[in-house]
This record gives sequence, structure tokens and C-alpha cells, in this order.
Amino acid sequence: MFQEGNIIDLGIYKLQVAEACSGLRYLFPLVSFGYLAACLLEDRWWKRIVLVVSTVPITILMNSLRIAVIGVTVDQWGVAMAEGLLHGFEGWAVFLVCVVILMAEMSLLVRIGRRGRVRYDYISFGRGPMLAHPPAPSPPMFASLVLLAAAAIGIGSGLLAERVEAVPARKEFAEFPRHLGEWEGRSDTLDSDQIDQLKLSDYVLIDYRSPSYSQPVNFYVAYYRSQRKGESAHSPQTCIPGGGWEINDLTQRRVEGFAIKDQPLIVNRALIQKGVVRQLVYYWFQQRGRIMTNEYDVKWKIMVDALNLDRTDGALVRLVTPISPVENDADADKRLVALLAAEWSLLGAYIPN
Repeated sequence: MFQEGNIIDLGIYKLQVAEACSGLRYLFPLVSFGYLAACLLEDRWWKRIVLVVSTVPITILMNSLRIAVIGVTVDQWGVAMAEGLLHGFEGWAVFLVCVVILMAEMSLLVRIGRRGRVRYDYISFGRGPMLAHPPAPSPPMFASLVLLAAAAIGIGSGLLAERVEAVPARKEFAEFPRHLGEWEGRSDTLDSDQIDQLKLSDYVLIDYRSPSYSQPVNFYVAYYRSQRKGESAHSPQTCIPGGGWEINDLTQRRVEGFAIKDQPLIVNRALIQKGVVRQLVYYWFQQRGRIMTNEYDVKWKIMVDALNLDRTDGALVRLVTPISPVENDADADKRLVALLAAEWSLLGAYIPN
């Protein structure tokens, strides 16, 4: 068993610690629990701060323990231990243990130094004169409650019902040209483990070379017909470190001369390094006529468009080029923009607006 980036090779199975399992899904709700626990804790201010801040190491520790347990169980009982319902149940169970640890910490802090107390009465049922004489039921009240319940059931059924998703027509990436002006491309493929993890619908992976430039440009697009069930483009901010690369600089850059529906092309520009090897990366999310650089904005727009347009299709577009020791970063920028100019007019047929 060995580890490279965010991939743990167990011999019979490659366990990828994907973005969804990175611990952030534990951290955000656990911080919320920590804040609520701090509100219930009537004690010194530093104890409240400790309670909230401690959610971070608790998340890291328990998520690491979860990954270790998955590795051991896969080794003992097979790959089924890292997939399906059991994998999801492990996540819920570990989160509940995190909450229990947080509650135990709160009880311990109360006993340190000056004894405080936990105000559980803040979350108890209300008392007092206002609730001493509840209003007597009447026919109008009963009818209103029935209508409200019926409306809630109707609205809930409409939201939860399976809606037919609109998938626009497009060209398959198998047709994407390998010859673009002076650029000549050589196709590459992802291995089966990567495809299983990414859950993409279509993709293209081509290394382009031009006689005008000393270094190649790797062009990659991951397309998803539907992103409703957690199947969406993985963020390069997670995948790049997962491959053993260090992100030295990450900024946003407007690339002049490129636009979709008058929306300018703004890309994430990342300078990455592994040892002495340096590369320049451009990437953006092209989603239903939008150009986006923020992963959280992507997820929000997926939800909005699923309700308004019945569409969740979209793609991640990424260009990468090595930076040789004898050139500067600006030379790499020119190379990426040059390939982008050669293929920009073609992308719309493969990534529908």
C-alpha cells in the first residue's frame, strides 16, 4: 500500500480521496454545531472560542480515521466496503461521532476553572402565560390547517418528483479536430479508475504541438450531461494537489478577445510546481452559456438552472503547458492563448450554450 497525492493504492483497489470526501462536508456543519454549542455554554469567553475552533482538528482527526478504516476494511473484505450504501453510512456515522465528541468537550470545559453551565433551557419548549391558554380549535382554524397541509404536500410532491431533464444536442468529443491550423494534436485517454471517479459523460484529452512554440499544450475538457446526483466537474484546486503538484500562485485573468454572449472569458490562472518542474494552468467552468471560475457559484447555478431550465449540463475546460527553465511565465501565457484562439470557435458545438 502506498500513497500519491490524494490516491491511496491498496493493491486491489485505488482509493481516491475525492473532493466530496475531503472533510469539508464535515467541517462546515460541525462548525455550525460548535457555534450553537458555544451559545449554549454560559461560561468564560475563551472556552467558547476553544469550542468553535476545536471543530477543525476534530474534523481532520475523524475524517483521517474514516479513511484509515476504509483502507483496512477494503483490504480485509474487498472493494464493496468503499462503495455504495455502506460508504455513505460510514460518513453519517463518523459525523455523529464528531458531534458526540463536541458535546463531551463542552461538558469537560464546563468543569475547568470557574464552573459554568450549559443552558439547555434555551432549546426547551416554551413556557409562560402566552402558552397557558392555547386558542380553542374552531372550524375556520381546522379548515386553514387542512388547506395548509394540502398545499405543503402538493408543493413538496412537485419539487421532489422526478423531472425530465433537457439535454441539448451536441457533438461528441471523438469528433474534436486534432489538426488546428499549425497545431498538431495527439490524443490521450484517462484510465478506467479515473473515469469511474470523475463520472463524466464525455471528455477530450489532447496534447497539441506547434512549430512556433517549444513546449506542448495539453487540452482537456470534462463534459457532464447531468450534474444532479453529485456528478459534477472536480475542482482542479483539489485534483492538482492530489497529483502531487503545489499551487504556487492562483489568480483570475481576463483573456481578451474571447467571450460567450458578450460575457468575457475570465479564467483561473494557476502556476504549479512539482520539484523543479513548473507548469501554467488555465481553467474555467463553461456551464449553460456561462463562464465561471468559482466552484461554489457553479453548484448554486446548477440548482437554479435545474429548477428554471431543467438543465444541469456543463463542462470543465483546462489548458496546461510546461514552463521551460529558459522561458518566463509570459511565454507560457502566449502559448495557451494561441491554442485557445485556434479552438475557441469550435467549443460551442461540443459544450452547448
